[in-house]
Amino acid sequence: LAAGLASAAQAQSFEGVLARFRPEDPGCAVGVERKGEAAQLRAYGSADLEHGVPITPDTVFEAGSVSKQFTAAAVLLLAAEGKLSLGDDIRRHLPEMPDYGRPITVDMLLSHTSGLRDWGEVMGLAGWPRTSRVYTPFEVLQIAARQKSLNYPPGEAYSYTNTGYNLAAIIVQRVSGQTLAEYTRERFFEPLGMTKTSWRENYRRVVKDRAVAYARGPGDSWLQDMPFEHTFGHAALLTTVGDLLIWNRALGEGRLPRGIAARMVERPTLTGGRKIAYARGLTVVASDGREQVAHSGATAGYRAWLG
Repeated sequence: LAAGLASAAQAQSFEGVLARFRPEDPGCAVGVERKGEAAQLRAYGSADLEHGVPITPDTVFEAGSVSKQFTAAAVLLLAAEGKLSLGDDIRRHLPEMPDYGRPITVDMLLSHTSGLRDWGEVMGLAGWPRTSRVYTPFEVLQIAARQKSLNYPPGEAYSYTNTGYNLAAIIVQRVSGQTLAEYTRERFFEPLGMTKTSWRENYRRVVKDRAVAYARGPGDSWLQDMPFEHTFGHAALLTTVGDLLIWNRALGEGRLPRGIAARMVERPTLTGGRKIAYARGLTVVASDGREQVAHSGATAGYRAWLG
């Protein structure tokens, strides 16, 4: 929906595009910004069906895998400061991980070329898929460390896996001495003025203005569909459309520290010579004759897109 909204908004009103979001249903917030023009922010539907709270442009949503670019930015900043190298074997920072005969580098975690299996899929096979029980970052590390083989040799293929970004969040903490939430708040959110952005490190934490996530129930009913887990890095960014536009502006204008915005869109080349679309927390693809830099997100009932 959001991917096509910028062009659609030129031809018709937001209300025309988003008329299906009724006040009594779960809805969305949308932000569109064109260079030289004021940002357009709109909100539709309900943030909390039980209490009749409408969504506003300041409503906080979980961004799903849109969060990955913030984890990637944290890793890149640590690399720019010389505190780690993207070429480091992850076992230098995560000695719990097995030796697979060929190093998995920190950079491979960011581009999904590590061969690591997705921990959520592994636990789904074990009978405990995500949302069926509460998982922690420590458990994710233990699940990953118990995988005695990979899906493919590191660097030879691309396979989207949340595991890499959960491990990257742990590396950020071990290298910086701060949690991912502390590090990104200090280095990105506060300097940029992203005042409503944080991480869901603890799903029980009360977050002012947060929208509840829903899924369709029997008939025409709605059921709560929340991410009851403590994992983060792969997802779990809590933010608003306004704050995401601030971040977009900083990326587009190259205002992140140490020139890391440019490094975020560098597409890796596999060992066979093929360049892939997934860069570092962002995808870079051709769209209507233009280069589109974007990422989508989905966690429980939340959906997000930023480009």
